[in-house]
Amino acid sequence: MELLQLQYFIEVARLEHVTEAARSLHVTQSSLSKTIQRLEEDLGAPLFDRIGRNLRLNGFGSRFLQRAEKALFELEQGRQEIKDLLNLEQSTLELAVTAASKLPQILREFRKMRPDIQFHVQMLATQEMVVLLQRGEVDLCLSSPPVNEEEIESIIVYRDPILVAVPTGHHLAARASVSLTELKNEWFVGVKPGYGTRDLADSACRSIGFVPQYVFEGDEPARLSALVEAEIGIAFIPSTARDIRDRIHYIPIEGHKLEREIALLWHKNRFLSQAAREFREIVTEYFAGADKQ
Repeated sequence: MELLQLQYFIEVARLEHVTEAARSLHVTQSSLSKTIQRLEEDLGAPLFDRIGRNLRLNGFGSRFLQRAEKALFELEQGRQEIKDLLNLEQSTLELAVTAASKLPQILREFRKMRPDIQFHVQMLATQEMVVLLQRGEVDLCLSSPPVNEEEIESIIVYRDPILVAVPTGHHLAARASVSLTELKNEWFVGVKPGYGTRDLADSACRSIGFVPQYVFEGDEPARLSALVEAEIGIAFIPSTARDIRDRIHYIPIEGHKLEREIALLWHKNRFLSQAAREFREIVTEYFAGADKQ
């Protein structure tokens, strides 16, 4: 049994079409068909049911596919590990975030330690991050909320209180704290539903009988402070995302433990480079000392 046979089999099993698989693998259909035929002869069983030009993975094929994918996965992990040990790994750390407010400070600390390593950061929705982690296209993620997936390791590195941001001159600006009930008739600016902080705040408000009234909903959390300062509306903003402006006051919420959980994610079974492991340590150390900053 050859490695090439496994690679060809997995692609045919994925597409269940010889022509499309051959095109994807950049080989001729006859060469691909012969390779699959030799594999079936080696195994002593057919892996596909033939229906014209289409193939359908049968019971033998389904079972063998699971083993073949695991075998190729382990070989790829071994290759990555050897490259890392030889210091020949690609010098770019791939990151994805939904909770980005403290990322500049974290990246600055990482660069002090590893100035030779570059990084590429993507701002993504949680599910998009999970897909890229599963594919091995990103090394680590900072996510709020955490992720509960079988193959994804998710550790909470910080619990971040949600505050109410109001402009100077607002009738609540001088308050030391405010209850959610007092916000029932306020106008809000916020990100769209689906973002962790927005969903948390909306859920807390619904639990006491009202739905926040939004006059602005966007995709850029960093823009909210400017909108609050311009007196367009007030906002729910995590404490780590505070923008120190003279015309904004941040008020703790009383009566509700409203906080977002920031989690660090990585794939349980994929190899993590030395650079990724060092970045993981910096993230955990940074947030461990966040309350003292």
